Amino acid sequence: MKLSIALLACNEAANIRRTLESVRWADEIVLVDSGSIDGTIEIAEEFGATIFHESWKGYGPQMNSAIDKCRSEWVFSLDADEVLTPELSAAIQALLAGKPRFDAYWVPRRNQVFGRWLRHGGQYPDWKLRLFRQGTARLPEDSEPHATPKWRGPKGWLHGDLLHYQYPTVALYLEHMNRYSSASVPLVLRKGRGIRSFPAFLLMGVLNPLLTFVKNYCFRLGFLDGREGLLFHLYHSGYISSKYAKAWEADRAHRHSGKLPNQQV
Repeated sequence: MKLSIALLACNEAANIRRTLESVRWADEIVLVDSGSIDGTIEIAEEFGATIFHESWKGYGPQMNSAIDKCRSEWVFSLDADEVLTPELSAAIQALLAGKPRFDAYWVPRRNQVFGRWLRHGGQYPDWKLRLFRQGTARLPEDSEPHATPKWRGPKGWLHGDLLHYQYPTVALYLEHMNRYSSASVPLVLRKGRGIRSFPAFLLMGVLNPLLTFVKNYCFRLGFLDGREGLLFHLYHSGYISSKYAKAWEADRAHRHSGKLPNQQV
């Protein structure tokens, strides 16, 4: 059975060669690019990728667009800072060479943050639904950045890690979280939680981030990942708080202008 890679990118020249090297065995690579100017396109062309240029529509619609353009029976959705290990590649090829029992499969993802592979705090194995039969799994239209496809049917599990070279520096992490929290504002506004009343904001914008930190850093042993683990979980809680703060601010502005934000990531 043939496999297509559905890939999104925008100015990923620093990462995408490593990513494409890991999937060059696939039958097709479909790249939806949202305005790269740093050499991403030229690198993708070296690997024979089929490239589409589309303005950013939000993570869910953008990834669904890439999935819809895939022509193979099976699809693997991928971000430009992720790499399939040889073990995972072999597991996928062995599966598709036979008769897959399920229409979708979870893969274990390993996340590298500030130069360290995190192993605790819910960061490993970070299971993601990435391999699926075309026409089954899709992302919700209002997905937060880097969400995973959804499929209601039974699912299988694969061995071999998907490596996520997530945030090499603190500065890059903070810059990404600033953009991601802004991109999440329309979703928070549509859900309407934790915005207008102060008690609701206290719950979602303050207590929720605090409890998330306690759960991941203390009860899920994130402290075993040293300084990197501390900074990651601390800043992640800050991201949660900031998206509700930005949603509150946008809601206040919306009541005067009638416009909702639509941010690119």
